[in-house]
Amino acid sequence: MKVQGWLFMLVGVFFAGVTVAYWFWTKASTGVGEPVGTTAMAISVGFAFMIGYYLMFTARRIGAQPEDNKQADISDGAGEVGFFSPNSWWPLFVCLAAAFTFAGLVIGLWMFIIGVFLVIMALIGFVFQYYRGHFSH
Repeated sequence: MKVQGWLFMLVGVFFAGVTVAYWFWTKASTGVGEPVGTTAMAISVGFAFMIGYYLMFTARRIGAQPEDNKQADISDGAGEVGFFSPNSWWPLFVCLAAAFTFAGLVIGLWMFIIGVFLVIMALIGFVFQYYRGHFSH
């Protein structure tokens, strides 16, 4: 995971350089730096550094991984990665409920309240999908 952490740190440094260049470029052409694009690019710098720091912190805590070894084979990383739901419809319902809720911010408070209720119900269904029905253990 150290390789991924350093990669994100390098991307953050690149984004920082591009952000500074963008600010100077817009300042030279308009007389004032363009604040919206500069802010968005500065946020991308922060995100890249945040992800890079997290990956490096996690790599230090869990130890060396096969991808950190230059002599490792592909088979060294084989094995169970995790559990992924094979046929869950709940992520779709969570996204639809979230879209309904965000549309409620624009349309009206009544729609937002209904959307919050739908999001809560969809999240409950998503979390407890393996406790009832065909896939319960």
